[in-house]
Amino acid sequence: MAVETSAGTVVPGLEGVPLLGSLLDLTSDSLGTYQRARERHGDVVRITAGPPGLRAELYCVFSAEGAQQVLATESANFRKDNAFYQEVRDSFGNGLLTSQDEDYLRQRRLVQPLFTRKRVDGYAGAVVAETEATVAGWAGAPDGIVDVRDEMTHLALRAVSRILFGTDADATVDVVDRCFPVITQYVLRRGYSPVKTPRSWPTPGNRRAAAALEELYAVCDRIVSERRGAAPASDGDRGEDLLTLLAEAHSADDGAFDAAELRDQVLIFLLAGHETTATSLAFALHLLGRHPEEQARAREEIARVLGDRTPEAADLDRLPYLTQVLKEAMRLYPAAPVIGRKSVAATEVCGHTIPAGSDVILASWVTHRHPRYWPDPERFDPERFAPGAEAERPRYAWFPFGGGPRACIGQHFSMLESVIALTVILRAYEFEAVDTEIPVSAGITLETRGPARCRIRRVTG
Repeated sequence: MAVETSAGTVVPGLEGVPLLGSLLDLTSDSLGTYQRARERHGDVVRITAGPPGLRAELYCVFSAEGAQQVLATESANFRKDNAFYQEVRDSFGNGLLTSQDEDYLRQRRLVQPLFTRKRVDGYAGAVVAETEATVAGWAGAPDGIVDVRDEMTHLALRAVSRILFGTDADATVDVVDRCFPVITQYVLRRGYSPVKTPRSWPTPGNRRAAAALEELYAVCDRIVSERRGAAPASDGDRGEDLLTLLAEAHSADDGAFDAAELRDQVLIFLLAGHETTATSLAFALHLLGRHPEEQARAREEIARVLGDRTPEAADLDRLPYLTQVLKEAMRLYPAAPVIGRKSVAATEVCGHTIPAGSDVILASWVTHRHPRYWPDPERFDPERFAPGAEAERPRYAWFPFGGGPRACIGQHFSMLESVIALTVILRAYEFEAVDTEIPVSAGITLETRGPARCRIRRVTG
């Protein structure tokens, strides 16, 4: 099936079933559906889903060149105006992830100085401390087995909470751990549902989500209020947690964040700052647990570069192979496997016209497996990210952090945290995968549908 656009080009359509189109396929396995769409029909594919009258049309773009066009060169024509982003906005606030136009530009200008490389490198010590605490807790692991997805989620949440809240981290970790799953599942259900009941209706789902949001907002508001009420710190005794810096951020043109804006930024940083890094760490460890030669090479590099000393920010550039391992894990298991936009005007992408007002899907899950850029794409091979190999590929063949003017502001922090955490972990333990395959699905971030267990053995000598 194909549709003629006003420009006369043909957009191939994925075959679906009568009445529902591809709704059931997208509901049960959206990532597999996108992959099949590219294999059957190429780099721009139209997918219809839902019954007549409630049907959605998704224009999926799978090439690196198309991703660059949507995210970078013509980004102004592709906005975060779809139903999914609105649900995220309604639950987690209008922070950097969800804001647009002047709101976004103002927020970015205020926040950018807090994410310079020098500033972010100062958080390396906190990452080391939290990783060492996590590793110490594995000494009594039953049968020497840990679920790396659960463990890395806990580690990443502890690390981002400590960096964001400082001494108040303990007050937030349990609340976030308890409330986030309820809220994220609620956002997903509403974001992909063609019919939404008003949030004010007292349905069981609305009430559970409202209670979780109330508890999460309360702890954030309390800490924000305390920060805003504190006297400004001098350079000598300035608090180094990110919330203190956010509360003090200001400029003559952009003013400062008010209390509600601070909470929005905090919630977005919590959302984007722990689930994404946890995904990258978990799959890096699991892949190494399935590939002992690559694991041994990474551990040899760590020993050669660090010896017995504690890793620090400067080591990020001294551990190229470990960084390649991480990038390859992020290729195979991108934490944000699907990115949505809405087109403003009709736009030609890869020879096909996407109509104005269309829901546009970029699936890094598919682009990262595109055989045009990645020979034998399912194979784990860190050498793909050796300097020479990277230079030969299009810029957007790999885009785990998005790209263009909306690229993730925390990219350097994520890479720093991940490499340092892997360094501490691999110096302490060897990994052997117990669950050789891990089913996944696309949520707000990449979700596992089962355990990701590894058998661990203490490194000796």
